[in-house]
Amino acid sequence: MTRRPFTPKVVTANALLEGDVVWLTEDDRWTRDMAEAELIEDEAVADDRLLYAMSQSRVVVGAYLAGAEQTPHGPAPTHFREMFRTRGPSNYAHGKQEGAQNSSKSFAPSFEGR
Repeated sequence: MTRRPFTPKVVTANALLEGDVVWLTEDDRWTRDMAEAELIEDEAVADDRLLYAMSQSRVVVGAYLAGAEQTPHGPAPTHFREMFRTRGPSNYAHGKQEGAQNSSKSFAPSFEGR
């Protein structure tokens, strides 16, 4: 069986407490803005970054590699599922969605031993 060539990826997960979709940045932050995510173009690096993300079990859940491409504004999704995830929950605007313009797009874990 022929193996497919590696394509660029980002590490994504859900914030443990809020459930928001987050992406891993090059400086080990979790951000709610995919454009700030680290675009990984090497398979070995992608595997290492995924392992790092999975070790952040007090911060995020469900970490995985998602296909992405470089754009002038940063990484962007290549699959409709990830495009959908960048927009947040699919219900009508209320709660977090209503105040999204005023919220911080990145966060750092609030515990020692990161």
